[in-house]
Amino acid sequence: MHIDTLYLKQFRNYKQMGLDVDNTINLILGENAQGKTNMMEAVYVLAFAKSHRTSKDKELIQWEEDFARIEAEISRKTGPLSLEVIISSRGKKTKVNGLEQRKLSEYIGALNVVMFAPEDLNLVKGGPQLRRRFIDMEIGQISPVYLHNLTLYQRVLKQRNQLLKNMFPVPDHEQEMMLDVLTDQLARAAAQVIVRRFSFLRMLAPWSQDIHRQISREKEELSLTYVPTAEVSEGMDLSMIEEKVKEKLMQNRQNEIRRGVTLSGPHRDELSLCINNKEVQTFGSQGQQRTAALSLKLAEIELINDNIGEYPILLLDDVLSELDNHRQSHLLHAIEGKVQTFVTATGVNGVEHQTLKKASTYYAEAGTLRQVK
Repeated sequence: MHIDTLYLKQFRNYKQMGLDVDNTINLILGENAQGKTNMMEAVYVLAFAKSHRTSKDKELIQWEEDFARIEAEISRKTGPLSLEVIISSRGKKTKVNGLEQRKLSEYIGALNVVMFAPEDLNLVKGGPQLRRRFIDMEIGQISPVYLHNLTLYQRVLKQRNQLLKNMFPVPDHEQEMMLDVLTDQLARAAAQVIVRRFSFLRMLAPWSQDIHRQISREKEELSLTYVPTAEVSEGMDLSMIEEKVKEKLMQNRQNEIRRGVTLSGPHRDELSLCINNKEVQTFGSQGQQRTAALSLKLAEIELINDNIGEYPILLLDDVLSELDNHRQSHLLHAIEGKVQTFVTATGVNGVEHQTLKKASTYYAEAGTLRQVK
């Protein structure tokens, strides 16, 4: 997978920018607030039709403009693709080869992207929502059906939470009946999400374990465990998981009515990471937490390749300076020659690696991007 051309119009601080990309490694240098991260964000939005930095799409549109557009020509094993995302006050449009995609699940997966930024180093030590988001974003890239099921779950969850808020302090008969209906629907959608998460982590674990072993010089063993709020396990079939999720919801029913919120389900589940059988979120050093985060990101790249038959685009946004020399070297060696990569940095002092010496170099300044020969 390779981005051949990228075009931005009225996106963040880019009035208009066109870029022909002819190299596997692309280094974007520049001072802070000049547009380096904005360019990376544009590629991310092109892949996911949403930003990793903001939930407000209007922030992506240049000040006093009506819309923003991102376009790219992509080379894939299956052939060339033309992708386009248009963001305006009326909403978003996504197009593949000029044809508008009505559903997000029909668009995501056309371009596969892995982003690694400084905030991703908090993937391990941060809150459970960061790890759930990691799981959801990566499964969504290789399984459009998962996105559909997750969206359905979130929609029913929102309806159920609103109903719970309205039921306190004394629910009426009609509300009780509606809660039964929404509980059934939520349990059904939850089972689909949980089954796919179990499957994803089963595939991710061998890759992350092997990579972590290499980075730690054979001294550490990383293990991943999905920790659901319901009493379910990977060996259960779909109907059994649905029943167990429903049982948990029924157990929590009165407490949920008092608190006005759904207390169990995939939106509360956790991913536990252990190094040498000790939970790294709680007991790991900063170095171990960073190694685990790096292992997950590199494993993600290999997993996508294993599932779709080609490597994703890798975005390294100002992350090299956050890694020590050993982790830098392992990261750059792992991607060399096989993953089209965009790297941003204020400078590359202290990063001595053959991979970056082969890079095409660009300089970002005040919403412009020029190639440095």
